Amino acid sequence: MTDDTPLPPEDGPESTQPVQEWRNFYGRRSGKTLRNSQRGYLDEDLDRLRPRGIGRDENPERSPLDLQALFGNDNPVWLEVGFGGGEHLVHMAKTYPGINIIGCEPFINGVAMLLGKIREAGVSNLAVHPGDVRDLMDVLRDGTIARTFLNYPDPWPKARHHRRRFVNQDYLVPLFRVMAGGSEFRIATDIPSYMEQALEEVPKAGFRLEAHSGTPWSDWISTRYEQKALREGRVPDYATFRR
Repeated sequence: MTDDTPLPPEDGPESTQPVQEWRNFYGRRSGKTLRNSQRGYLDEDLDRLRPRGIGRDENPERSPLDLQALFGNDNPVWLEVGFGGGEHLVHMAKTYPGINIIGCEPFINGVAMLLGKIREAGVSNLAVHPGDVRDLMDVLRDGTIARTFLNYPDPWPKARHHRRRFVNQDYLVPLFRVMAGGSEFRIATDIPSYMEQALEEVPKAGFRLEAHSGTPWSDWISTRYEQKALREGRVPDYATFRR
């Protein structure tokens, strides 16, 4: 993500919840022109997969989401932050049909790619928020997320941009709140300084480091971002934290 221009604040009444009225968002919302098929996925599929009540226009009171109503069951709910092209998200939905997954991704090209993969795989145990994960966390009840994935997040390699990384307290503190006791937070990256920052900042938010190595999880699927890293000579790194 390269666009450093903050978005303007949304219109709407003031929130009664202790959350920010407006946040800077750094990064791209869209990229290359979408193919006709991808536009079709967005037009035909996104509306039914998108949770209602996340934006302030739909939910100015910031009332908590009813996840049981969203998925039609009370199965455990997982969260993927920035799902990229959606390979990992769909893989997890197929591998674990007894769980529900919410994927968050503001980059609409990635959302379109995911929707195509969902059609191909025929999975139904997931929801898609095409926006900032902080807006979602604002309306999640405490302790509702059973596992979170952060796979190859935006590296923001320049030191002055490190505060934009997900592994900062502005993201980690609300993540800790919405995750259940004993739940797992996984991070995969090919950027050494990103992992260094994660190892320092994530425990400050209350998580405990459980594992850190170059060996992925047994149910891991190598994403296109990881394959690109390997082609360019970068080494994947994996860490597991416990709530």
